[in-house]
Amino acid sequence: MRGITAACAMMMMSLPLVARAQDVPADYQQVLKDLGRPGDYKAGVLKVNIPRNDVSVAVAGVKTPTPFGFGGWIALTKGTGGMDVMMGDLVLLPDEVSKVMSALLENGIDVTALHNHFLWDEPRMMYMHVHGHGAAADLARRVKPALDLIPKAAAPAGAPPGSTPTPPRMDTAKLAQIVGAQGEQTGAVYKITIGRDDLKLTEMGAPINARMGLNTWAAFVGTDDKAAIAGDVAMLAGEVTPVLKALRKNGLDVVAIHHHMTDTQPAVYFLHYWGTGPAATLASGFKAALDELGRHTP
Repeated sequence: MRGITAACAMMMMSLPLVARAQDVPADYQQVLKDLGRPGDYKAGVLKVNIPRNDVSVAVAGVKTPTPFGFGGWIALTKGTGGMDVMMGDLVLLPDEVSKVMSALLENGIDVTALHNHFLWDEPRMMYMHVHGHGAAADLARRVKPALDLIPKAAAPAGAPPGSTPTPPRMDTAKLAQIVGAQGEQTGAVYKITIGRDDLKLTEMGAPINARMGLNTWAAFVGTDDKAAIAGDVAMLAGEVTPVLKALRKNGLDVVAIHHHMTDTQPAVYFLHYWGTGPAATLASGFKAALDELGRHTP
């Protein structure tokens, strides 16, 4: 009887894990297996992580961990008629750009943008946006040759059992209060991501949400007194100049302005920025730019 009770307890403990696994569509589980990359499924989107943790990057002499802005990804969501929409952003070294682009194009995947996200980065990093339609398994098959050209570093060893996680070196609660949105802590990086759901962007019946790349974000690293910020602002045409003015008024450098997606209605522009200084001051500068979004109609 005791053995039966223990077995039942084990089954009950395993049920939540099974349920969570079943929440991921079967074809998306197969995509993760076929690509050999980790990922997660939320808000109707499978996001496959392609971090460049094999590269050590410094920006203007500031050591910047991978989560600060060097985590590539592809995302899939389900549209109408059995078709999936795929979008993504691949982080590449300069000598990887041409071969990855060729692998994408030769397999029917569109390249919709190629640009920088930083100035003064060492080594130089480039960002390639990708796009495709089709069944999930077919998209995975077509994008895999390009992803296989991007090196994968060995996963870092876990913390020793019983060790205490390193606490954040910034007052992240204060940063969230200034910006008006909560963020997530990943290692030394605190990142706040805000979707542009107000734009109601869709493709093939699928909503293009924050997890598909339609978002504004700010990443912080460092300490309260000496921090760095980098991020991306998603804007309509009428918002570009007001956002530029807000960032420059607050001492943040604008390092790129471009599109990530083609043929979208309305057209969406993306702006990348960078700055150093006290963390709260940097958060206030980001908030000033954020406040310009949604205020300027075409």
